Amino acid sequence: MTQTFSSTGHDSFVGTPRNRVDGPAKVTGLAKYAGEFTAADLAHGYVVSSAIARGRISAIDTAAAEAVPGVIKVLTHENRSRTAWLDYNYQDAVAPPGSPFRALYDDKIAFSGQPVALVVAEDFETARHAATLVKVAYEAEEPKTSADAVRAFAYDPPKKRAGIKPPPKPWGDADAAYDAAPIKLQNEYRLAVEHHNPMEPHASTVVYEGDGKYTVYDKVQGVSNSHNYLAAVFGLKKDDVRVLNPYLGGGFGSGLRPQYQLFLAMLAARDLERSVRVVLTRDQMWSFTYRPDAIQTVSLGSGEDGQLQALRHDAIGVTSHYEDYQEVVVNWSGVLYKCDNVALTYKIAQLDTASPGDMRAPGAVTGVFAIETAMDELAHEAGLDPIALRLRNFSEADATSEDKPFGSKALKACFTQGAERFGWAKRTPAPRSMREGHELVGWGMATGVWESMMQQSSAHAILSADGKLEVGNSTGDIGTGTYTILTQIAADTLGLPMEDVTTKLGDTRLPEAPVAGGSWTAASSGTAVMKACRNVGEQVFKLARAMEGSPLANVDFDRVSFANGRIAVAGDDSRSVALVDVLKAAGVETVEATESAGPDKDFASQYEAYTHSAVFVEVRVDEELGQIRLTRVVSAVAAGKILNPKTARSQILGGVVMGIGSALHEESMMDHRLGRFMNHNLGEYHVPANADIYDIDVIFVDEEDKANPLGVKGLGEIGIVGTAAAVANAVFHATGKRIRHLPITIDKVLG
Repeated sequence: MTQTFSSTGHDSFVGTPRNRVDGPAKVTGLAKYAGEFTAADLAHGYVVSSAIARGRISAIDTAAAEAVPGVIKVLTHENRSRTAWLDYNYQDAVAPPGSPFRALYDDKIAFSGQPVALVVAEDFETARHAATLVKVAYEAEEPKTSADAVRAFAYDPPKKRAGIKPPPKPWGDADAAYDAAPIKLQNEYRLAVEHHNPMEPHASTVVYEGDGKYTVYDKVQGVSNSHNYLAAVFGLKKDDVRVLNPYLGGGFGSGLRPQYQLFLAMLAARDLERSVRVVLTRDQMWSFTYRPDAIQTVSLGSGEDGQLQALRHDAIGVTSHYEDYQEVVVNWSGVLYKCDNVALTYKIAQLDTASPGDMRAPGAVTGVFAIETAMDELAHEAGLDPIALRLRNFSEADATSEDKPFGSKALKACFTQGAERFGWAKRTPAPRSMREGHELVGWGMATGVWESMMQQSSAHAILSADGKLEVGNSTGDIGTGTYTILTQIAADTLGLPMEDVTTKLGDTRLPEAPVAGGSWTAASSGTAVMKACRNVGEQVFKLARAMEGSPLANVDFDRVSFANGRIAVAGDDSRSVALVDVLKAAGVETVEATESAGPDKDFASQYEAYTHSAVFVEVRVDEELGQIRLTRVVSAVAAGKILNPKTARSQILGGVVMGIGSALHEESMMDHRLGRFMNHNLGEYHVPANADIYDIDVIFVDEEDKANPLGVKGLGEIGIVGTAAAVANAVFHATGKRIRHLPITIDKVLG
């Protein structure tokens, strides 16, 4: 089993609320993002997007654009250089099976908004103007962009996506048990397509350093992905390309993969042998990576007591024609509830769109909405409190994974503490039974669940003679607080003040770490940083023991503690020595270490690890207007050790707000005749604003977990999972109307 380590003898930073160490740089404007880095020879690229969703380019005329003063070149599929290995079937760390999209590859159009040209000019305004002068003629074909239109062509993916568990084989006989069950429910559930819409647009700045070498600043959640992509696709030596992304203005999964602006910027930079920046417009960010629609059917059969006798969860997801995008949609039903007769199926169907992409808690937002709404319906039919129904069908082991028990599962405490904080006991069960003035009041709840994962990760630690410590690796901080928690871990491990620790991230010259996603960063990079600092501590300890008259002579390492910049015999501060004095006496300028950490195979062979939550929601619905106000949320989360309650709470708040968006606001509206998303801006695509958000109360339930040395579980995803179902269940309780197709809008409430 995994061994844990923490320094003792001083007040711990880990587990206490701390301000973000990167906060001052962000609020003062010192933090620079991918589209803000510059170079003396910087040119600007502007993407020309396709006007059709399916077909081919029959002609492209760039003469007028090229005649504009300041235009350097217009790149198209007809004149782009052959320096790019466009036939290279590159697979990055998070890509689905298939052939990744290749910009400017040929005359074929695979989706609306596909880049068909790149105008490169001396300044952005000139490039943007010239782009309007590029004339493109198309031979258009009728696109299929609706899941309903292709559901009959759904198929089981021939190659499974790495890291995505396929549905388990059925157990028992779900169909027969359903037919025999006293209570039967079968309904279809849908979520609208959603787009990530991070504040920072996707951008890449390629700085040409001369002699075939490049420094690249890319909007990406893991610089290693972009680094590997550029090396593979352009045939570059990895040492000739350095990729950085020190700050990210939100990603939500849209930056897990390199997007097409990176390819175009490098293509132009290599062709022109000068620096090039390409920034996508908000409109163009609707042309790729979105949370896909899924047609879901949930069938529940139970006894009169609400005990599940049959559970079916069937889903049809969508993908592009060039990749088999997959996510875990139906498995959550088998994870959450114990039932002897279960069938879970997941298929995909191809659309004339870009490939969908992982969007915060991919698959779980979709699938948990369906099962948690269905369970609320079953509670109503069986006359049970929704919490009581969930406890009656509570799972102590993961039935989708050989019935392995959970390493920890404090979900019952989430139910108890969340219900108490919310005042759930005062709820009257009948729909439309609670009101205040002209508003119907509804209380709903749901369960949240997300995998607790750890990936292979490396990190370095460098202690300098002045007592300053640097730690870091290539992962990114996507706004979650990674800079801060790694600083806390490092400071605790070597007993230093946080202000004496500097954390560096988002640079391919740092030790390699996984992309920032999946809620695995704290466990993965945090453990690697802790191990690297421990290694440094062991080296310094050996130097300290070798000092003349050392107070640590004949003391073993496991009997010392690190605190206040000193090494001391545990429990005897009089026998101590300052770290700076140790390095000075040894005559060394730095003590360094690089360590790696990965999943505990022994633990994984015996247990499954998940983060859980219970979400409670209050809505108030205007009885005449159908307008919904979401006035209260309580989210009780069991996520192992909380490294920083302040940044952790922020993650849950953000996830809850995003879940409210799924439930009540967000909907990418497609004109299926054109195959184009029509509300491709933040004026028409509704996200929750300040006026939509009232009180959100976050509870962190005590939970001990041994899946990793830090005892942590990720928080990036769990805040959103289950929130939409809780909202929908509250709307039903308020109005008596069950709405199974999100978002819940006024027309659906009144219709």
